[in-house]
Amino acid sequence: MAEAHGVSAAQVRIAWTLHQGGHVLAIPGTGDPAHRCTRTSPQKSPSSLGAVNSERRRQIDAIVRGAVAYEDGLDMLAVAPAAEVDPAMFAAVTEAAARLFKGGWQPAELHRTVVRRGGTDRPVLGHAVVDAVAAHLRDFKRREVDERWLAQADELGAAAWWKSDAAYVTELTARRRLDRVSALDDLLGLLVVLAELPAIEVIVPPPGTAPRRVTAAARVDERLLDRVRALLAKAESTGYPAEAETYTAKAQELIARHSIDEALLAELSDRDGPHAKVVPFARRIGVDHPYEGEKASLLSAVAEANRCHTVWSPDYGFTTVFGFDADIDAVDLLYTSLLVQANRAMARDEPPGGKAGRARLRAFRQSFLVAYAVRIGERLARAAEAAVEAAPQAADLLPVLRSRDEQVRETMLRVFPRTVRGRGSRVDSREGWESGREAADRATLA
Repeated sequence: MAEAHGVSAAQVRIAWTLHQGGHVLAIPGTGDPAHRCTRTSPQKSPSSLGAVNSERRRQIDAIVRGAVAYEDGLDMLAVAPAAEVDPAMFAAVTEAAARLFKGGWQPAELHRTVVRRGGTDRPVLGHAVVDAVAAHLRDFKRREVDERWLAQADELGAAAWWKSDAAYVTELTARRRLDRVSALDDLLGLLVVLAELPAIEVIVPPPGTAPRRVTAAARVDERLLDRVRALLAKAESTGYPAEAETYTAKAQELIARHSIDEALLAELSDRDGPHAKVVPFARRIGVDHPYEGEKASLLSAVAEANRCHTVWSPDYGFTTVFGFDADIDAVDLLYTSLLVQANRAMARDEPPGGKAGRARLRAFRQSFLVAYAVRIGERLARAAEAAVEAAPQAADLLPVLRSRDEQVRETMLRVFPRTVRGRGSRVDSREGWESGREAADRATLA
């Protein structure tokens, strides 16, 4: 019967019990004799509490591994005393998150991946990850945490709001207005997602390791970024393509000129004496679905024009961008703006959808984004070449840029010694391709 209605056996038992009348109280899990024994057994003494928690922890681990059926395991935890389950559940979540943080995951990307895999209809998973970040940071002094790690935690709003770790589940239930079974279900779901994630490349030192030193020349000047952001905001908001192109071209010019100045400054600094050397780094940038592959191609085109290299990880929905911080900042900013402009142009030009036009609409959008990425890459490459040719120290600049490119490549190969060149996306819509190229010609390159 359960299979015929697409529900679990436990749900059928509860539905049958409730159907008997309002005088009957359904308690999940009491259909199992083992559970009834647990409920009717004498209260455990404080001295045996540690053993009970260890038992609950083993039960949770067994559910996550699949050794115990998920629904049966959820029933088991739902009827067990909260004083036994809550500490074990909190420890399981925080330890699973800590394993991933030590294995290279950063707060923002772990949160994004969990939300992506868990689904937007289960927001508690994302909230619990943020809480795990806050719990993890309690074990370290602020000076022991890399500034980029801290910045991501702050942006997520990670703070230990709960009063007691041992009562976290109960407090979470009240804070998010959930029933206890739903809260346990969400936390078990989170543990399943976390267990599926492997360690990844460490590009930001995890908390507890020596933070990275940042030199004055390592980052884009904030005043320049503010000017570029202002130009891009105008490009994104205007309804006139020619005006948008002017704003974008000016912003790209500022970015390219600053990148050249920063490269020469770093080279002169190295010649003058011992300084904190400016070296390549990496940053993971999220690529959202749908059409992740096409969007990753756009990010790759932007990165290549700004002297960066990329590795796309489709399983986790992010691209790792390698380069000097000033260049990576520019790539991140420019990619975000160009994607906004692409989505706006695509929505304006796309054919009608509906059941009959769904396949045509998908082909149009995919072809649009492929063409857009190709054309943007061409325009950005020309802009970068023009900036180099216009530089007053052009003769001294080319060897410097070649040296920096070699450093970036060496860094990428050290992190990803084996990579596979991705397959190009198909273009099945001529109207999408032409519309995408036209939109790229109108886009602001900032």
